[in-house]
Amino acid sequence: MNPEFSATVADAAPGWVLYDGDCPLCTGAAARFAPLLRRHRFRLAPLQTDWVRRRLGLAPNAPLAEMKLLAADGSVYGGAEALVQIARRIWWAWPLFALAHIPGAMILLRAGYGRLASNRHCFGRACQLPRPDRFGDYVPLLLLPALALLTQHLVAAWVFMWLLALAVYFGCKWLTWRRALRCTGGVPRRRSFAYLFAWVGMDARSFLRDRCHLAAPRPRDWLLAAGKIMLGAILIWLVACRFMGAEPLAAGWIGMVGVILCLHFGLFHLLALAWRQAGVDAQPLMREPWRAVSLAEFWGRRWNTGFHALVNEFAFRPCARRCGVPAATLLVFLLSGLIHDLIISLPARGGYGLPTAYFMFQGLGVLLERTAIAQSLGLGRGGPGRLFSVLWTAGPAFWPFHPVFIRHVILPMLHALGAT
Repeated sequence: MNPEFSATVADAAPGWVLYDGDCPLCTGAAARFAPLLRRHRFRLAPLQTDWVRRRLGLAPNAPLAEMKLLAADGSVYGGAEALVQIARRIWWAWPLFALAHIPGAMILLRAGYGRLASNRHCFGRACQLPRPDRFGDYVPLLLLPALALLTQHLVAAWVFMWLLALAVYFGCKWLTWRRALRCTGGVPRRRSFAYLFAWVGMDARSFLRDRCHLAAPRPRDWLLAAGKIMLGAILIWLVACRFMGAEPLAAGWIGMVGVILCLHFGLFHLLALAWRQAGVDAQPLMREPWRAVSLAEFWGRRWNTGFHALVNEFAFRPCARRCGVPAATLLVFLLSGLIHDLIISLPARGGYGLPTAYFMFQGLGVLLERTAIAQSLGLGRGGPGRLFSVLWTAGPAFWPFHPVFIRHVILPMLHALGAT
């Protein structure tokens, strides 16, 4: 064993962080984070160092694909796994270690790290073609959820859930706003502020366009949106309380449906109508999902269209160009499942993986109804398609909204709202 590594073991340090010494991005990051890593007793060395190559068994001209963490016990971690192990030792980075234990999260972390590592020589001035600096686009999406995770043991579970949801939401809003600015050019500050803080959709380009001539909302549209708010309020404060003693799970489900009716179907619809009245192209998030005759129509054009616009731009289309539509479809549903696992299962401290399983099931259903056999059975159109969509989406609905979530998050929230 080499003397340097023996000294590390003797000092009971976490290990060695090994990086590509020929990569400007890697050496710059090593210099930037060296004080932090040393405070946590990590040591740093280039992968090109003789003893490192001997210890890892690297050939003299072998390509260096990823950073390594050589732990004090002799274990070697590479790439995303190395970052997760380092985050485990740093208190403010510990949420990354926790996030990595959500089913499927490591797949995304490995993919993201692999993309960064394969293009690491294109940072700075190493590439001939200039690329826009888009790191700032993703900073809020990384930082805000990490800050929200720090409140897990400081607030009630239902408050923690809303903090996580808002953190992810504003991170995505910032991402779509920055991307839209590059495409539309200058946008008035008031319109940008309105998009970020006074509208819930994710189609930034449509919202930030100049005012256009839109059909004025009909009176029945306003009445319908207000009626959904009233129906939701009735479910929360009049119906749910009747089941609270004998059937708490039923009460939780009724109250949760009431909250969704009030917010997603009611208040957000009123907000869309107000913006359309002002000449801004703001489409409702929920577009009569009960009318869907296929799963693709339900998830793509009728249910939470804000999320659809987001993942279509940043996940589906890029992946479809590289891997094809089926793989891109499953990736989008995997992302949705992981996000729901983060926002639902983590605050509930249980039921991990059920939301991800539900959305992967939905993705498989979308692919299924495109097959020749499904088309011959009439799926994707008419009555058979509508029945299939209802059964496929509603049948396993307890997977994402599992009993642990109802008991630990929804019921305490209903108590806080006075629905007892």
